[in-house]
Amino acid sequence: MSKARLEAFSDGVIAIIITIMVLEMKVPHGTEFAALQPLVPVLISYVLSFVYVGIYWNNHHHLLHAAHGINGRILWANLHLLFWLSLFPFVTGWMGENHFAPTTVALYGGVLFMAAIAYTILVRFLIAHHGADSTLAAAIGSDFKGNISLALYATAIALSFVFSWASVALYFLVAAMWFIPDRRIERGVGK
Repeated sequence: MSKARLEAFSDGVIAIIITIMVLEMKVPHGTEFAALQPLVPVLISYVLSFVYVGIYWNNHHHLLHAAHGINGRILWANLHLLFWLSLFPFVTGWMGENHFAPTTVALYGGVLFMAAIAYTILVRFLIAHHGADSTLAAAIGSDFKGNISLALYATAIALSFVFSWASVALYFLVAAMWFIPDRRIERGVGK
């Protein structure tokens, strides 16, 4: 089965997710910079989510570049990932509109956590399809960065009920860890 259709569909869904997120931002009434003040939490949550969607898009591209084919399990794993990514506009808007209230920050983290789980499943299915000795398997290795990300998400979710801004800082920390596309795959494919 060709991977081109999977890539095109995923790119389209991700583009729609970004479009929905920006359309959810409301234009302030007023022409002074002070009119933007109430929108600061909305803008912060939008920037964070935009970066996350960009990270997933970038790493998804690298992941599929290393793949030579796909199967039905990979298609479903990819849809599973896209499902969690499609919730980004909702949790982004809810968190920003409610000024990072604990419940909203926890749910945002829950969606980040589940998207990371879904990405991990997709990676594992691709490795299973290509073999344990494949370039992709060697590039991913033990996935230390992915495992650390999951631990930080879980910590942030628990922390959100005590100090929600610390959770948001952890979400930014994970995004910073992944901001540069995953070089493991680039190096593996380049060999």
